[in-house]
Amino acid sequence: MNDTIAAIATPYGSGGIGVIRISGPKAFDIATKLFSKTKLRLEGYTNLESHKVCHGYIFNTGSKDIIDEVLLIPMKGPSSYTAEDVVEIQAHSGTIVLRAILDEILSHEARLSEPGEFTKRAFLNQRIDLTQAEAVADIINAKSVNSLKFAASQNLGALKKGIQELRAKLIHFLSLLEVNIDFPDDVEPFELSQKEMDLIDDVLEKCREYIKQHEDACFLKDGIRIAICGAPNVGKSSLMNRLLEQDRAIVTAIPGTTRDPIEEGLNIDGIPFVIIDTAGIHQSDNLVEIIGIEKAKDHITASDLVLFMKEPGTHFTDKEFEKIVPPENQSGKKVIFVINKIDLKDGSLPELSEKYRHLPTIEVSALLNKGIKELKQKIVAISIADLDLEKSSVIPNLRHKKALEQTVEALISVKTGLAQTLEEETLAIDIKNSIDSLGTITGETASLDILDRIFDNFCIGK
Repeated sequence: MNDTIAAIATPYGSGGIGVIRISGPKAFDIATKLFSKTKLRLEGYTNLESHKVCHGYIFNTGSKDIIDEVLLIPMKGPSSYTAEDVVEIQAHSGTIVLRAILDEILSHEARLSEPGEFTKRAFLNQRIDLTQAEAVADIINAKSVNSLKFAASQNLGALKKGIQELRAKLIHFLSLLEVNIDFPDDVEPFELSQKEMDLIDDVLEKCREYIKQHEDACFLKDGIRIAICGAPNVGKSSLMNRLLEQDRAIVTAIPGTTRDPIEEGLNIDGIPFVIIDTAGIHQSDNLVEIIGIEKAKDHITASDLVLFMKEPGTHFTDKEFEKIVPPENQSGKKVIFVINKIDLKDGSLPELSEKYRHLPTIEVSALLNKGIKELKQKIVAISIADLDLEKSSVIPNLRHKKALEQTVEALISVKTGLAQTLEEETLAIDIKNSIDSLGTITGETASLDILDRIFDNFCIGK
């Protein structure tokens, strides 16, 4: 924390502007050594005012040559991203020029930052909590407008506030127990009141609500997985290209063109999807095809939604469908029956059996782009049915969910102990465990291993 760190904060490559960030006790000193208001000579500039933009030039202090014309923004701590002294240099974006400026900075008692170290310092300096730090990564990686909205809300501290309120209630309950444990002769014996029981129930209900929010809407971060499946040459690749509105999958009249599953991101009405074009499932003696079919079945099993495709002139059979989506995998699996090639007039349309007549059916022509809009609407409707995205302001991530589940487990033990009138010491252990579990979400009780795992996933410069 005593080091001064620096890194390029924008992606490598050519562009309009590239940003280099310096943070630490020597950030201002380093900037004054490299920066000059005049291009005639390197004279240094010591009159840096916090949060005031300066126009000037960055020099190579050895050769005294200008590296680039820049805008320099000094920010005095704690009013900065890291809560330390920070200087941001806006230069022309190019790999060579940004690297030259960074090398010059590193030659003046600064070191290259580790991945996520700027955000990690913001957390360690208590400018943000761990949920807000994770939200920074979620904002960067947002795949839809909705996922960006939830990440931005979390970055503003919505989840932090909720978790802190739950911890405060449990800490109050723990204080009642510990007074009886530490000063048994000075206070009335602990007796459970309805108020304390309601307090435990309130925290349990909120934890379960957060867990359900994750289960209902975690797809906003990773995307809903859609597997397109069916017999060879039914038009799976053509349908994928139509949904993506680009030629992503190879389309030929030769059956079995797709052997390796093709995966691509898709956004429909602000909802992120991951669509997979799988190999046609059929009997084959070809080793390569057999491997492709096995991979297809794995993707179908792992998918949230299956587009099962048939074409005119064929018949739907339960056996064929259950070979692709086995009955043991149908629980919770959403399926749309897609009849492709409706532009062909050489056969009757296949019909679902009585057993599967509840599946929604959409008729399309991938070749002529007919029915694709209706299919997209059905995909969205069936994927987020009965889900109110406006109801919750944050979506806990998987790490949060596990901590909440540990909290619920500990609080259930507390309720059991209260019912059995266990000793205060025993109840206090479970209450402490629940408080610590909630604390790992905000970072108050998170281990170094957890912190390292979180910030190692950040890019250098963030």
